[in-house]
Amino acid sequence: MTNLVAIDNKNHKDITVDGSKAEMHGANVNLIPVVVPEFSNLATQYPIVITKNGDTGQFVFAAMLGLETNENLFWQDEQWQGLYLPLQIQRQPFFVGEMNNEQIMCIDLESPTLSSNDGVAIFNSDGSDSEYLQDAKEKLALLLQGELQNIELIDAITSLDLLQPLSVEITLVNEQSCRLNGLYTIDNAKLAALGDAQVVNLHRQGQLDSIYTMITSLGQIYGLIDKKNKQVSAQL
Repeated sequence: MTNLVAIDNKNHKDITVDGSKAEMHGANVNLIPVVVPEFSNLATQYPIVITKNGDTGQFVFAAMLGLETNENLFWQDEQWQGLYLPLQIQRQPFFVGEMNNEQIMCIDLESPTLSSNDGVAIFNSDGSDSEYLQDAKEKLALLLQGELQNIELIDAITSLDLLQPLSVEITLVNEQSCRLNGLYTIDNAKLAALGDAQVVNLHRQGQLDSIYTMITSLGQIYGLIDKKNKQVSAQL
């Protein structure tokens, strides 16, 4: 559950944040929304896929963290073991809300990162933003900008009919099968068949690199399988 409220330096002057606990927000998710600006960091460990928003039906980019629902294979011993923490986790417990048609910064009062005596203050004694809060605002701004880039890239991919379902069936060391459904990726054959003008346009829009990064990142599925097999073996 979340309890989002507009943040202010009067009602929340005594709240502190333990950033290390932000990782807990990703402990039980196997897919987490990501944005284009972090693709190159994500691709070093996570497969980047496309899925559909359950509420809107719109295509969204996501990093795959596990092979089953609510499974994060990077969450071990109550800690995130990945080298890069996705922005959606880094920004916790802060969100962007809307009031009177204007964007406002909100805080989740139910977040495990919050405290009144441990962690880092979000406001200085004079009521000004702490460095921690300034950094959080920068992360939120990057996410907002990234969402716009996501829309542009999704539009480009769909308009060129480059999407194809990603169907992967995995047999684990205990002979159990895992099947990945509801995911999409880039159709390599259709990408290779694009005309010169289409490829040049993708390059000029800065989208070609992102597309190839997504394709390359799929190799990280083998890393997920290895993590899963080690987890299964430890339970045998």
